[in-house]
Amino acid sequence: MSRPRTLSDDDLLAATHRVVGRLGPNLTLADVAREAGVSAATLVQRFGSKRGLLLAFASLGSEGMREQFDAIRTGHSDPLDALRETVRCYAQMAPSPDAVSNALAFLQMDLTDPDFHRPALLAARATVVELQRILDDAVRARRLGRCNTKDLALALHAIIGGAMVAWAVLREGTAESMMQAAVDTLLEPRVIGHRRNTVHRGKRPAPQKPRAKRARQ
Repeated sequence: MSRPRTLSDDDLLAATHRVVGRLGPNLTLADVAREAGVSAATLVQRFGSKRGLLLAFASLGSEGMREQFDAIRTGHSDPLDALRETVRCYAQMAPSPDAVSNALAFLQMDLTDPDFHRPALLAARATVVELQRILDDAVRARRLGRCNTKDLALALHAIIGGAMVAWAVLREGTAESMMQAAVDTLLEPRVIGHRRNTVHRGKRPAPQKPRAKRARQ
């Protein structure tokens, strides 16, 4: 009878996630094995090779995406709060500039290797779809004005990732604060009531007509 597995594949992939954050795709099987508390041979038995392990890790990006976003939407009655929670979750990928650098190194592999690009593409498309669902909720709840939520979701996806990289370069505040600020800048003009409040706060007195100068006697 074969020896029972002490760790699930999910456990091993979770360990891979932690190591990728520290070392990027240049990690070794020994690095992951040490993190998971197993032998490198165990990883080979489960995933075949380092490439097989990283492909399995990359495929996690789109798996369970709907369930994760459903949990966020269910947990926040205000769709804008659901968006803030979404940003907070993404910010967890950026505990340090080094972690962002390692994520970008993995992204480079996603963009150049067709096998890695496929799961990256699925994850990106799924993310945009889920962001659009939250934006649609916000429009129905009259938290956002009517807009093209598909285009806005794509812009939101881009600005979340872009702000993360900007924080890694600028290193001002936290990744989450910079990402939230960028998202707020994108959404605030579309929040119902924001435009009126902005005009009220920034209202300037009407210019007065210049008085005619009195001619000198």
